[in-house]
Amino acid sequence: MVMKILAVLLAAGISPVLAAATANAAETDDLKLPPGFHATVVAEGLGESVRHMAFRDASRLYISTERQSKDAPNVGIIALHLDAKHVADKTVHFSDIDNGTGIAFYKGALYTTSADTLYRFKFKGSELAPSAAPETIVSNVPGRAAIAFDDKNNLFIAAGGIGNVCAPPGTPRNVKTVGPRPCPVLETRAGVWRFDATKPGQSWLGGEHYATGIRDTNALAFAHGALYAVLYGRDQAEKAYPEIISPEAGAHVADEMFRVEKGTDMGWPYTHYDSALKIRLDAPEYGGDGKTPVTDPKYAVPVVAFPAHVAPQDVVFYNAKQFPMEFRGGAFIPFHGAGNADPVGHDDGFNVMFVPFGKDGVAQMPMVFADGFAGPTREEKNVKRARYRPVGIAVGPDGALYVSESNKGRIWRIAYTGR
Repeated sequence: MVMKILAVLLAAGISPVLAAATANAAETDDLKLPPGFHATVVAEGLGESVRHMAFRDASRLYISTERQSKDAPNVGIIALHLDAKHVADKTVHFSDIDNGTGIAFYKGALYTTSADTLYRFKFKGSELAPSAAPETIVSNVPGRAAIAFDDKNNLFIAAGGIGNVCAPPGTPRNVKTVGPRPCPVLETRAGVWRFDATKPGQSWLGGEHYATGIRDTNALAFAHGALYAVLYGRDQAEKAYPEIISPEAGAHVADEMFRVEKGTDMGWPYTHYDSALKIRLDAPEYGGDGKTPVTDPKYAVPVVAFPAHVAPQDVVFYNAKQFPMEFRGGAFIPFHGAGNADPVGHDDGFNVMFVPFGKDGVAQMPMVFADGFAGPTREEKNVKRARYRPVGIAVGPDGALYVSESNKGRIWRIAYTGR
């Protein structure tokens, strides 16, 4: 029922958190925020390669980048110095590390990923860019990865699979294939591996295979004593199997949020989750008929199932005290919006979602926290027409929420100032 209510609100272009109240007037960039919240611009013009963010302290913010094409310039890691008004007054680019979204500080050091390696930078004093060369912490990472740390020196790295289905590279996205069982990809990627966060010189396959079944993810975080991942669901299943999956059903092949424990299986490539029916279904490549539920208990149930194609790009749990109590302990997720939208259509996403968590650590009904990034109407929620596409999110030492976007490289600070 929760997800059906959410789907109805989203289909109507209504933000659940704003449905009972009018958004603030004349907000920066016409963003739609809950009453009492206001946005200001921290930095702009950083370019379309901008991805995730990590704070070293209140005045030093670091941004990972992902090169958009072979011909695009490599901008490495972007370091911003923020003044007393939380506005960037100095920008420095360092290293040639890009093609990664994972970036985080742990015990004063900056961890960041390239296409195949996780590095660690150590800083001297108050320097904005590190003067020391990076250390290799984990090599042979099989592609873009998300990272997270617990409080026991455990480093978690999540790497996605090879596409929508378990098929040879280069297989078109909208054709029928035969799904191998077991899928060989699951042995080396499409899951979470655990490492020692303090130890240099580790290799991917030397880590502990912690969880499996990930099609793709950029969003990983540790909170409430557990690891959480937010995944991309498969695309275009309705085009490859129209006799099994209708366009309406294809819109409910969920992007999912999981609580991840040792041995968790999130279902790819054998299954997918339907966010409207709230059931897990076998993938057509593995005999699925689009209606018979999967009963095998080895597959995890998502804590939240979102509609298809919202593209969750990052996740952060709010553990500060600047926001009102109802936001504390919950998760903020920026939705990038589908990247292959119909030129004349529109999609969901292009906003920041909030997932409340109760005192018992159980996820509650998600709600749209910030909207209007793409433009004033739902028709702008299209990759070709959107003004901005939220991509990264972080909680600053000041307790404000920072959001980055990937069309122009703009960063906002969202703070609570009262009603």
